[in-house]
Amino acid sequence: MALYYVAHRLFAAHDRALGAYIASRLARLAGADAVFLPFCDTDEENLVSERKGRRLFELDCARLRRITGMIAVLHGPSLDDGVCMEMGFAAALGVPIVIVSTDFQTYGPEPDRPGFAFPEPLLDQLAATVERAHRLGPPRRPGDSDRFRLFLAQNLDPIHAAATRAINALLSARPPSLPPARSSPASERRAFIEPSPYMADEMWTAVADTLRAKGWTVHVAKRLRPGADTVKEAQADWAAARETNLAVIDARGPETPPGAALITGACAATGRPVLAAHTGTWPTFADGREPNWRNLMIQYAVSVRFATISEFTAAMDNRPWPLTSRLR
Repeated sequence: MALYYVAHRLFAAHDRALGAYIASRLARLAGADAVFLPFCDTDEENLVSERKGRRLFELDCARLRRITGMIAVLHGPSLDDGVCMEMGFAAALGVPIVIVSTDFQTYGPEPDRPGFAFPEPLLDQLAATVERAHRLGPPRRPGDSDRFRLFLAQNLDPIHAAATRAINALLSARPPSLPPARSSPASERRAFIEPSPYMADEMWTAVADTLRAKGWTVHVAKRLRPGADTVKEAQADWAAARETNLAVIDARGPETPPGAALITGACAATGRPVLAAHTGTWPTFADGREPNWRNLMIQYAVSVRFATISEFTAAMDNRPWPLTSRLR
């Protein structure tokens, strides 16, 4: 039986409403039992559990393992890390993903090189298609004196059209064509490093050196480096992520960068450990939930956090996780 997952930012009512709108329209064609809408279908607001965040993570991951397609609502320069994690999870399992975006901006590594729908080029590579609602619809009822209602209609009409296109695309979607991943047994020890796209520091050189000294082959993500062939390097980064046994990400900052979230989701889908650099931010609090140091989909997918290179080295020496073969 087909099962479709609608991923969306949970923390704002307008994003939940957009997710519900898409899910409702998809259910009319696919059937209500064929659509899963987080927050709604986990009854997140009323769920009672000793560790509510952990329970929500488990419920969402269990459903993600069964899906045959995903619509992801993703927009703005600050991309939701929970949605990106879910997309990485789905992509690692070969699930087709259709993205709906209301962002009227496009992005590029240099002023004269725009062209990506998102500031994370991996998303363009992993999506089967991106449906954008990036322009206002034509004015309606020109005699109406309520200009705000007219402007609202101009915003809602493109969303309706983008949702229709996204649903039609999803129902016929195939995952992007990717070359088969090379088999990498656990004994080979291949590591993937996802540095921060926002800052450069010496930590990642030390992390790579530590891994190599311990016998690991290391791939450091290159797609966001100045002057990189962005598409080529994004493809190379994802290929390396699919073959790795271990991922090390930078989760510092106000939220996990989208690329790190994608890699974390891919590892969670296939049982690979993730070590996250995280020097501490204010925890988040929600009714009935334990405090979270990060989006709960990231928090419970990460194996170990570290703030210094000595903590990273200690984690590698102790290794409280099993090493398995490559990402699928």
